[in-house]
Amino acid sequence: MATKHGNFFKWHIWLGWLIGVPLILWTASGLFMVARPIEEVRGQHLRAEVHNAAMAYENIVMFADDGNAVTGARLIAQGDSLVWIVNYLDGEIARYDAVTGEAMQKLDRQAAQQAADALYLPDETIRSTRYFSAENTPSDLRREKASWQVHFADGTNVYIDAVTGETLAVRTRFWRAFDFMWGLHIMDLQAREDTSHPILIGSAALALFGSILGFIMLFTRRGRKHRTAT
Repeated sequence: MATKHGNFFKWHIWLGWLIGVPLILWTASGLFMVARPIEEVRGQHLRAEVHNAAMAYENIVMFADDGNAVTGARLIAQGDSLVWIVNYLDGEIARYDAVTGEAMQKLDRQAAQQAADALYLPDETIRSTRYFSAENTPSDLRREKASWQVHFADGTNVYIDAVTGETLAVRTRFWRAFDFMWGLHIMDLQAREDTSHPILIGSAALALFGSILGFIMLFTRRGRKHRTAT
């Protein structure tokens, strides 16, 4: 029995060295991620409340029909105006003025800055504005949409959809730290999306096995003490 306990002890020591670092990373990253509500991480408290545009709904007209098959249309408020966001069968998205029904151009730099400044509640100055194509999205957005990144003095990035003018995301410094911790937690520091890969599964299995082994050792050690006492 002593030999069996000794083997359990050796296996447990080696497993401890092997899975110790992943367990520390899982615990530390998990603690960091639950330190604040997810709404605060996403910057919901930093967004201005969107109100309906101050205009009579009877003045709204339908968007111009260009012959393309429409799969969906939404009426949204942008500033003091109402606009149509129209999705087409071919994947295209267009924006129309809800008063004139005419197509609206994609957002330029100035329009993106105005949209971000109106949305972001803290009184921070805009440091830079940069356009990203759908094929070259920034690391803290990871959405395949053409966007404007409006960077504020406090380190926050507000992303505005270059086609629809809608807010895609608010990324604070804490969000970027949270995102890094999430990558550590799932052991995927590149895409930070894969929650089922061999390294993560193997580490979790070893951690479970080590925990079970330690639990078994409690009883084998108790048995040895009991025999020694008798």
